Amino acid sequence: MDEFFWWIVLIGFIAQLIDGALGMAYGLTSTSLLITLGLPPAQASATVHAAEIATTAVSGTAHHFARNVDWRMVRQLALAGAIGGCAGAALLSSGIGDYLAPFVAVYLSALGVLVIAKALRKVQPPAAIRGLTPLGMIGGFLDAIGGGGWGPIVSSTLVYRGNEPHRMLGTSAAAEFFVTVTITVTFAGSFGLESFGMAALALVIGGVPAAPLAAVLVKIIPRKPLMIAVGVLIVGLGLLGIYRFVFALMA
Repeated sequence: MDEFFWWIVLIGFIAQLIDGALGMAYGLTSTSLLITLGLPPAQASATVHAAEIATTAVSGTAHHFARNVDWRMVRQLALAGAIGGCAGAALLSSGIGDYLAPFVAVYLSALGVLVIAKALRKVQPPAAIRGLTPLGMIGGFLDAIGGGGWGPIVSSTLVYRGNEPHRMLGTSAAAEFFVTVTITVTFAGSFGLESFGMAALALVIGGVPAAPLAAVLVKIIPRKPLMIAVGVLIVGLGLLGIYRFVFALMA
């Protein structure tokens, strides 16, 4: 990983900047990159979540001081997300983990399409925020399986239903920390802490400085073009993973 170290640092910075501003894309872009570099899906997800302990802690704290967090919602989302995340991490780290690579690639591509679709959708009037428990469980499970998914599933749903986007994004970011810790502990029990390697350190070095900056940018950055660009990137990386799998079968 030495020759890629500083590239991963840059990716960590950009991904966290986007994630803090949009409430999504850190895990998706980082996981897609690591899989593209050759890491198995389970190790890639474990690496990203190990790095996200630091980045989500800083991001959640920054959003708290920016008064972007509803802690009553955080409690519900965090508990449900931790349960779903633990289940997803246990499945991915089991004996079938390596066979999930093509399915993870398809999943990442689908989430990229979801990001683009949400960027292009017309703004809807806010709806009542209900069903936080199933939302958190599904978001946590998919986040563990694909190395990302909390943002596109949870953050985007909260923004769609809520009437204060910056507050919904801050709430999701704060809850994500607790989900990330649970997923990382589950992976560590299967692989050991040494398996996270230098890639996790590179993501932390890049991501931590971007987190507080993103908490400020969330209130001013134009969302639509950035979401479309992120979605296109994720779809492209996912399709690359599918291509590599098909090429390997034909070789």
